[in-house]
Formats: sequence, structure tokens, C-alpha cells
Amino acid sequence: MLKIAWSEIFAHSLPEGHRFPMAKYDLLPEQLLYEGTITEENLFAPTPLTERFILDTHDANYWQRLKQLELSPSEVRKTGFPLSEQLVQREVVIMNGTVQAALFALEYGIGMNIAGGTHHAFTDRGEGFCLLNDIGIAANHLLKYKSIKKVLVVDLDVHQGNGTAQIFEHEPRVFTFSVHCGHNYPFHKEQSDLDVALAEGTDDKTYLGLLREHLPRLLDEVEPEFVFFQSGVDVLATDKLGKLGMTIDGCKARDRMVLELCKQNNLPVAVSMGGGYSKQIAHIVEAHANTFRLAQQIWF
Repeated sequence: MLKIAWSEIFAHSLPEGHRFPMAKYDLLPEQLLYEGTITEENLFAPTPLTERFILDTHDANYWQRLKQLELSPSEVRKTGFPLSEQLVQREVVIMNGTVQAALFALEYGIGMNIAGGTHHAFTDRGEGFCLLNDIGIAANHLLKYKSIKKVLVVDLDVHQGNGTAQIFEHEPRVFTFSVHCGHNYPFHKEQSDLDVALAEGTDDKTYLGLLREHLPRLLDEVEPEFVFFQSGVDVLATDKLGKLGMTIDGCKARDRMVLELCKQNNLPVAVSMGGGYSKQIAHIVEAHANTFRLAQQIWF
């Protein structure tokens, strides 16, 4: 059964002025339920992640200062959100959403989080709407507690997964693969195990050709036992924060390629939604919804 992390806190703990396009966290499950792609049984509400699992990835001093709302004004500005207790609580729930999705993936082949993809969070700081790194925390959870020996992170958000790259720069059991717009945030890039920097305006054909060139080869060479897929839809040409030229159909073809390769290779995959900032919320919801539709079609 497809299991999907969702909680009202995903959308309703954000400050005024930051709720669009975060409305997608409510609209997406509503759309999937309405069209019959999922039922209520597919959804699970994660609880806050236990602190010791956060500390397997994040610096203890940073976590304590974040939890006590003691970040400096400069640190807060870099996150893009006004810091609040509700915001930290939201992040901790999102973290467990991806951890639980990963555990469901071990059982069912795939698990998904309607939020997550917080790949700009470093071990000791937050950036770019990310306070903690859900893929980092969930990958470390599998390595430490579930005897997984090799993880592949497939980050296809329009922005480089700089925080994830930093977290695992000295961890040979995790291979980080990021396909992103080269001339876009973050302007200082970290070094993933493999970075593919795309030119502005890259279209569907070029993007899919590059992904087809790299991903099957990585699966053969890295030989992962588990995949984390960051499926941001800010690759769309309509996105306000992205600079690529992809269509909704191209984004769907991207997701199909990743998910079908995982299924064909018997690789469990945990999917986090990542970014999406198109002017029309319908474009965001439709692009994200395709990822869930494909998961149902391919696995169930």
C-alpha cells in the first residue's frame, strides 16, 4: 500500500506572507482524494521526530539554539522564515514524515512525504526555507538502525542540494546526485558526489536526455540498497524561483523515469516533494500530483 505523510501542520504553522504556495500541502491531498488516486487509508500523520534521531545528523549546539529560538538575526534571515516555536515544530514533524516514509518504503517498495525535501539545511545551519534536513536524517536513520549499507540521493529540485551534499561529504555510504540549474540559488555550490549543472531555459528533451545518461549508470556503479528522491517541481518554466524551461509533461516523464528505474531494480524509494513556486497554484498541484499518480501506477 502507498503510504503518504501528511499533516495539517505542514501548511498551517507558517507565518502570514509565506502561505502561498504552501497551500499546496492542503490542496494536493484534497486533489488526490477527490480523483480517487488515494484514499484516507493511504495517509498517515507523522508525530514529531525524537530528538536523538535529529542529533544523528545535526550539530547539537545548532539544534539547541534552534529549539530555544536563539538563532541570530543573520541566521534567521538565511532561512527565509521568521523563527517561531510553531515553525520548529512543523520542521520536526516533517522530518519524521520522511523517516516514516523510508520505513514504509522498506516494507512496500515506496513511501512518500507531501512535504520534505529540505535539502538546504546543513549540519549546523538552515538556509532557503529549510531548518533541518529530512533526507539527511532519514538516510542516517537507515544506515544506523536498519542495516542499509548504501544509499543514493537523487535530487532533481531546480536548486542544488547543498545542505545534503555537505552532510554526506565524508560519508562513502551515501552518494549524492544533484541535477539543478547552475546559475541559480544557492550561488555558492557545495560538491555533491555528482553534480549536473544545467543552463537556464533547459527544455524537456535536454533534461530527460541527461537524466537518462546518468541515472541508470549510477544505479549500476553505486549499487544502492535504497534511494531518496527529491522531486521538486520548481523545474517548471512557470516557476518564480527556477530558471529552467520544463513543462508539466516533461516533469512527469522525469518522475516516471526515476520511479520505474527504482521499481525495475527492486530498490525501495522514499520521495520528498521539494520546491514548487509557480504563479498558478494549479500548476504546482498538478505537477506534484503526477508523482503520486505514478507511484500508484508503478507499484500498486
